[in-house]
Amino acid sequence: MEEGTGPRFKRILLKLSGEAFAGESGYGIDSSFLEYISNEILDVHNLGVQVAVVIGGGNIFRGVEGEDVGIDRATGDYMGMLATVINALALQSALERHARIPTRVLSAIDMRQVAEPYIRRRAVRHLEKGRVVIFAAGTGNPFFSTDTAAALRAAEISADVVLKATKVDGIYDRDPAKHRDAVLIKEITYLEAINKGIRVMDHTALTLCSENSIPIIVFNIRKKGNLSAVVEGRDIGSVVR
Repeated sequence: MEEGTGPRFKRILLKLSGEAFAGESGYGIDSSFLEYISNEILDVHNLGVQVAVVIGGGNIFRGVEGEDVGIDRATGDYMGMLATVINALALQSALERHARIPTRVLSAIDMRQVAEPYIRRRAVRHLEKGRVVIFAAGTGNPFFSTDTAAALRAAEISADVVLKATKVDGIYDRDPAKHRDAVLIKEITYLEAINKGIRVMDHTALTLCSENSIPIIVFNIRKKGNLSAVVEGRDIGSVVR
């Protein structure tokens, strides 16, 4: 697609990691990142694109880490889901304060005092009205990652693409932080990613995207303007299709 012809996608599912919210501190929520990501989402919203978001909770608590301190996996996963709600509320506040975008948080765990319950048709209606929709609390079930939640919600709302925001430029054949000779893979199939053990997203998420023909674009969210550039169809990041 040529640049300047408008957005390539009408409806996107943006997957953000909880770690990104922590900034340089590694824990908690960094206000400067909230302002930054709000402005990035605003740029996409101004293109007329419908934006849904799923956020991890790793900046506060990871379910799999609970076992190290004697918390059973299911309980730990529920704790991790609650962490994603905290991040979702923080992003909602930032989007409405900095970007002036009406935003709704829909939670898979019922907590009506702070978020709407997740109902697929309601989520789609919010998107159609130009609101950013943040899906919180994962799938509402333990033993599923927020990657899987992102793939599931993308399928449910008929998103055109899953945009996996990372701190690197795309998919590599090995960890670029540890291997200077790591090679960027521009395009790969779902099956190749699974068979080669490339951790783009977990296997359940990849399978969901594969079965529903939802492409995944992995890109560097830390480079200003990358989110809107990807949405406009520029050659940025790596694609799983």
